[in-house]
Amino acid sequence: MDATTLKTAICAAASEKKARDIVAMDMRELTPTCDFFVVCSANTATQVRAIADNIEEKLAEAGASFLHKEGYREGEWVLMDYGDVVVHIFRQEAREYYALEHLWADAPLTPYED
Repeated sequence: MDATTLKTAICAAASEKKARDIVAMDMRELTPTCDFFVVCSANTATQVRAIADNIEEKLAEAGASFLHKEGYREGEWVLMDYGDVVVHIFRQEAREYYALEHLWADAPLTPYED
């Protein structure tokens, strides 16, 4: 699965669990470590984990598996590394605090729409 297809599948899986403010950040010109960040928000730690679970399940069905996952137990900020795409699922307060979109302000943002 190429990076663009992977990014789209991740966004769709997050949307299925009512993730909010889903954006894809194009990191190709900024870092050699990945092509895209997908960033989204949830209201509760339970919803953060549900979004992560759905992404993992849907991508596994498509034959893709993550390389690394962090933060699942706490449910404040789950990071899922799919190689070319890194997923950041935040509780809203954590997203505002860490402000990845501002930290990586040079990355072109594309809001996800169903």
